Amino acid sequence: MSPEDFLKEIQAIGEKFLLKLQKLPKADPVEIASFSVVLLFIATVLVLTIIACSCCCYSCCGCDGPDPRHKKSRVRPAAR
Repeated sequence: MSPEDFLKEIQAIGEKFLLKLQKLPKADPVEIASFSVVLLFIATVLVLTIIACSCCCYSCCGCDGPDPRHKKSRVRPAAR
């Protein structure tokens, strides 16, 4: 998919979303509830993604450097 096609697809999705928002005040309660559930799901996925990325980046690139308590210890063979 070329970048132009991707931008056109994103623009089409945005236009559909705006059209849906404009029709929402006239919609029946079931449609309003389902639209709210979809928005809540999208928001939840975005928030969890941001939290996961921030935790991963913090553990990999922490401001204070690597934590000495999390150093790997060597396992020694048992004496016979």
